Amino acid sequence: MTDPADLPLERKATLLSGQDFWSTPAVEEAGLSSVVLTDGPHGVRRQADDFDRIGLLQSLPATCFPPAVAVGSSWDPDVAERVGAAVGREARALGVPVVLGPGVNIKRSPLCGRNFEYYSEDPLLTGVLGAAHVRGQQAQGVGASVKHFAANNQETQRMQVSADVDERTLREIYLPAFERIVTSARPATVMCAYNRVNGVYASQDRWLLTEVLREQWGFEGVVVSDWGAVDDRVAALAAGLDLQMPGDSGAGNGRVVEAVRAGDLDEALVDRSARRVAALADLVAEPADGFDADAHHALARELAAQCAVLLRNDGAVLPLAPGTRVAVVGEFARTPRYQGGGSSHVNATRVDDALTALRAALPALSFAPGFSLDGSGDAAALREEAVAAAGDAEVAVVFAGLAEDDESEGFDRTTLDLPAVQVELIRAVARASPRTVVVLSSGGVVSLEGWHDDVDAVLAGFLLGQAGGSALADLLTGAVSPSGRLAESIPLRLEDTPSFLTFPGEQGHVRYGEGVMVGYRHHCTVGRPVRYPFGHGLGYTTVETSGLRVAVTGDDAASVSVTVTNTGERAGRHVVQVYVATTAGPVRRPARELRAFTKVPLEPGESRTVELALDRRAFAHWDVREGGWVVAPGQYTVQVCANAAEVLAEETVTLTGDTVVPELTLGSSVAEWFEHPVVGPPLLEGFLAAMPDGAAEMHAGMLQMIGSMPMRRFAADFGAAIPPAELDRLVAVARAARAG
Repeated sequence: MTDPADLPLERKATLLSGQDFWSTPAVEEAGLSSVVLTDGPHGVRRQADDFDRIGLLQSLPATCFPPAVAVGSSWDPDVAERVGAAVGREARALGVPVVLGPGVNIKRSPLCGRNFEYYSEDPLLTGVLGAAHVRGQQAQGVGASVKHFAANNQETQRMQVSADVDERTLREIYLPAFERIVTSARPATVMCAYNRVNGVYASQDRWLLTEVLREQWGFEGVVVSDWGAVDDRVAALAAGLDLQMPGDSGAGNGRVVEAVRAGDLDEALVDRSARRVAALADLVAEPADGFDADAHHALARELAAQCAVLLRNDGAVLPLAPGTRVAVVGEFARTPRYQGGGSSHVNATRVDDALTALRAALPALSFAPGFSLDGSGDAAALREEAVAAAGDAEVAVVFAGLAEDDESEGFDRTTLDLPAVQVELIRAVARASPRTVVVLSSGGVVSLEGWHDDVDAVLAGFLLGQAGGSALADLLTGAVSPSGRLAESIPLRLEDTPSFLTFPGEQGHVRYGEGVMVGYRHHCTVGRPVRYPFGHGLGYTTVETSGLRVAVTGDDAASVSVTVTNTGERAGRHVVQVYVATTAGPVRRPARELRAFTKVPLEPGESRTVELALDRRAFAHWDVREGGWVVAPGQYTVQVCANAAEVLAEETVTLTGDTVVPELTLGSSVAEWFEHPVVGPPLLEGFLAAMPDGAAEMHAGMLQMIGSMPMRRFAADFGAAIPPAELDRLVAVARAARAG
């Protein structure tokens, strides 16, 4: 292959944007093939016909695996990796070298319309699962595209809204998942977001695309735009964006050529990006000979069953015993909601519905639709039919949720509530039936208020992919034990969510005023009760936690050992969740933060001892003054939790942490000078020696009054006490101590 940099300027510039909606141009003289990039992440959306248009509904059949909202609830990187691997196999068969995904944006608000494509409200859980998906997909020779970089947490005004967020919050909440994936899984591409970050479009943010992504994290792949995200092609290229998608008939490339010839853009930047894009051609291969649709459907069913979350199970109403007279209620039982709307919509090879699967397992079963999905029909009559069926049954199972029109790419929700007709149905059925189970299908959390206390069990399926119907039947009948855990909190009220007052923003800006207190971090820190906390989930067995041991393994690291025992009569999978709580350091920390987890299979009576490492980042905060991660010396409480709100066992350790010698200037405050670990003691001694009798007693009160005054001003007012030459000397002393 010829070095693209050796091509004429106009030819190498053609590599910098698509030739159409879904592919890069071939450059025959350089030996470069065209590369197809197409939507994912939970299935391949390979357009069947003309690439000159978006063709959202014209795609080749492919398996719709559980979307990220479900995989997030699995808390299992093996599930994520197997989804990625299967998507990779189908991409090879469909002639797709790059599948766009996974989406790893944080669920800042439960109202985000695209939450079904994202894993979690927690950056560790999101990053671990996203990295596993990338490893699985790229092991099949198919490149991944981690998206949407960065702070893309809403659909409202997504093409231009500015996410106004401080650096500590970016570093601790919104960037770590991308960082983990880039540094550990080496994705082929990273997709920049539509939105602006602190006023700068992500597509032309040099700090984001070059300083952070490449210089700090070592990314070597292609930065590709989200489709239509480039505002200024020359500025984007200079910032570090390599590939503009889709093609714009060469207009952007023409501007790049003009800028180079005018001396406004260094041609070396064109060469750099051309080489990166050219490297994608290495992923092009002859299409594989199809894929096993039956095997992949079976895999989708197996994985989906590990993703649903059993929220409530009073009186062990679940699993449904053989021979139980069951009334299935709800149109979603026979017309399943299994994926989200928008660019990730997969043309499924087949779709299972729960009603058919339940009928095979429970012959004594009746059905009533209860409501219509489009609002047609007589709502009262449909409800009465369902109530009659429930009254004749031992258990009623109501399938409820949101339709695809209620949540999709392109818009955000305005409420967490289920449609009123469904709430009325659930309450009416619960009054008529001896026992009631509710099965939920939705791309994001929904409110359980107004009906939760009327029912006996709640199974949150979220969106489970094309085999979700059969998977739900497996869970309801006990063929599989539920093992999912909530990857996002379910609030009592929308008003209780941390971003309530600022989501989705106004006049082109959304202010991330809650800072690092996102999701459970907020709820736990302020003591705000929720209906169900992050990490909650039940199974059909019971697990006991014992023998917690925490060992310090360095100045800024520790290891955790804990034993879990299945004390029930059924096999199950248990999620060990390890959190860290601390007040050490100069910044406000959340009450606790997830720092390690693992999912453990347990047979009845089986015990397993799990060992997990807590590295430096498990204890660190982002220090905006130091411009890096700092582990403050002090105490850290390591907690093994059932969920974010329930501590099962804890142990406190003391870490030496980092010795930070702060920078001092004449602009630093008086308090910073007097509290400086090196300069402070001699400064205070000299100051007090020069002051009148009684000054020592007045020092504490004085510091409270003037502690925030810049030293420059203080020295001007109290020049006799601290000579300027002495201040200059102490600045030099502090600088030397900081340098080590």
